[in-house]
Amino acid sequence: MFITFKEEKLRAFTFDVFKKMGCSDEHALLATDVLVRSDLRGIDSHGVARLSGYYRLWEKGRINTKPAIKIVHETPTTATIDGDAGLGLVVAPFAMKVAMEKAEKYGTGWVSVKNSNHFGIAGYHALMAVEKDMIGISMTNASPLVAPTYANERLLGTNPMCYAFPAGKYPPVVVDMATAAAANGKLEIAQRANSIIPDGWVQDKDGKSSTNPNELKTGGSLLPLGSDKDHGSHKGYGLSATVDILSAVLSGANYGPWVPPFVAFLEPSKHPVGEGIGHFIGAMRVDGFRPAQEFKDHLDNWIERFKSAKTIDETKKVIIPGEPEYHFENERKIKGIPLIDVVVNDLNTLAEKIKVDKL
Repeated sequence: MFITFKEEKLRAFTFDVFKKMGCSDEHALLATDVLVRSDLRGIDSHGVARLSGYYRLWEKGRINTKPAIKIVHETPTTATIDGDAGLGLVVAPFAMKVAMEKAEKYGTGWVSVKNSNHFGIAGYHALMAVEKDMIGISMTNASPLVAPTYANERLLGTNPMCYAFPAGKYPPVVVDMATAAAANGKLEIAQRANSIIPDGWVQDKDGKSSTNPNELKTGGSLLPLGSDKDHGSHKGYGLSATVDILSAVLSGANYGPWVPPFVAFLEPSKHPVGEGIGHFIGAMRVDGFRPAQEFKDHLDNWIERFKSAKTIDETKKVIIPGEPEYHFENERKIKGIPLIDVVVNDLNTLAEKIKVDKL
């Protein structure tokens, strides 16, 4: 069962929780915006449903809500940032601002991040650049839940990547995806709904395909994008490896199986190879390549041509990357944001515990 909330209600509740965690008003507002924008865009797995998870990590001392985020290495077009164990919801936007400042001056800006935490949806950070007629890129490594092709061991995260492109009269083209067959958040949604998952998302502890959303709790693994070798899982594995290397090997964060888990009941490795979770953020000025309006006019043309493509089913149309999320956002701003009752109960339990107003 779903309960629908106005955006303002969820923002006020989420802000109160982050304030209880010790965040400044500025950081609480920003972290709230990242989570609620996720729900608005229909990415329910990374919205306020994650709020209790952040709180539990803070209770464990794994999130610093008063971070001194700083640049520790820099060239005119690149930088490495130490997030000081802060919320990734705050650290990643800081990194994108640095990337955009460099792009404004030099055409491009590239920032690697270490010592951070889960940063929400990759699309939030990439879309910051779009507002300035820049192409935005964001990616992060994540808790090791994914087995590489042929493996029966969790070595990679769902490791999302996002590319966002400014269009003219149409919404931005936003390619925002996990490099696993499915994001772990989708398993969590299935668990709450007590439903099965599609074949090809996970394997059990013996390496056999399963439709049980609880497999990760009993030693199973998520599968790379493509699910198996015959369907291109080696490509998903390669994409995930790219995210891991750019986000962590490059920055000095933990990588592969050493990435700290998001769930608080699992402890980080006692022998880390880096600091925290890593991100990789980029911004490129469109007019560094051609006049921005020309690019946007041609991207509009690209969108129109793809939308008019012949389809195998007359009831279907080609979907432009980012289009469903754009429609979700417009609709939910008016009709409200639906949350499954299990999530509402979880958040209200948290509210009772920390003494803030319930939803």
